[in-house]
Amino acid sequence: MSGTGLPLIRSMTGFGRADMSADTFVLTVEARSVNHRHLEIALRFPRVLTSLEPNARKIVQSRLERGRVDIAVQFAPAPGRAVQQVRVDAALARDYLARAREVSAAIGLSNEVPLTWVLAQPGVLRAEDVEPPDPAALWPPLEDTFNRALDGLVAQRTTEGVALAAELGALTSDLQLFVEQVAARAPAATARREERLRERLRLLLAGANVDDARLVTEAAVWADKTDVTEELARLRSHLEQSRLMLDKGGPVGRPLDFLIQELNREVNTIGSKADDLEVSQAVIAAKSVIEKMREQIQNLE
Repeated sequence: MSGTGLPLIRSMTGFGRADMSADTFVLTVEARSVNHRHLEIALRFPRVLTSLEPNARKIVQSRLERGRVDIAVQFAPAPGRAVQQVRVDAALARDYLARAREVSAAIGLSNEVPLTWVLAQPGVLRAEDVEPPDPAALWPPLEDTFNRALDGLVAQRTTEGVALAAELGALTSDLQLFVEQVAARAPAATARREERLRERLRLLLAGANVDDARLVTEAAVWADKTDVTEELARLRSHLEQSRLMLDKGGPVGRPLDFLIQELNREVNTIGSKADDLEVSQAVIAAKSVIEKMREQIQNLE
């Protein structure tokens, strides 16, 4: 949250990591996110923890709106803890020993069967994996570690988002200058176009009996088709909406992306109507600014 209590704008790029050590195990969670049109979550959990993936997925969904999020969880025994234990099949060992003694008696040997021989027989000693812990018991420490990794991820996304918002604010101001330049130039450009049209009509109709009122009417119709007043009004409205979204904060990437399309549409319309060098140059500059805005908005959550 910002100092005003409003949610901050966040980017979709970030990284977070958290570790947790217990007496018997160590947990590590790494979270990465990049740009994506929607929220896409990819979880990589060790087999012993796979039953906890739905819980972890809900946490991500509650904290992030958009982006491709990759989260890897590592689970290992604590240093010095054995991952396997040795089991002794005492019944099988006794059977081997009894059979060996029978053979010794049958062939007249009096030597006692050595313990090393008994232990070396197949199946007497075997290594088994230590029984894994109950996943339910692991959820509290995993949840804490998971959230701390997401805290780091969100912090990075927020830091970058604040910088992107500042850049977008500056670009919005640049685009506002374009609107004012075109608005200031439009009346003179319109008057000059009307005069050129009248002059062309007079040359084309030289010697013909043409009503001056009709010339004025035709010029007015043509001027109306090239008037950009409505486009400028819509541009001002879209820019004001952009500022309000940037001030409001939160997940504004999608609505801003829509506004960018509308801004581009209005600027293109002005460019198609332009019959003035300065207006045409302003349109080129405006389209460059809009493209920069589009690139920045693609990074916003």
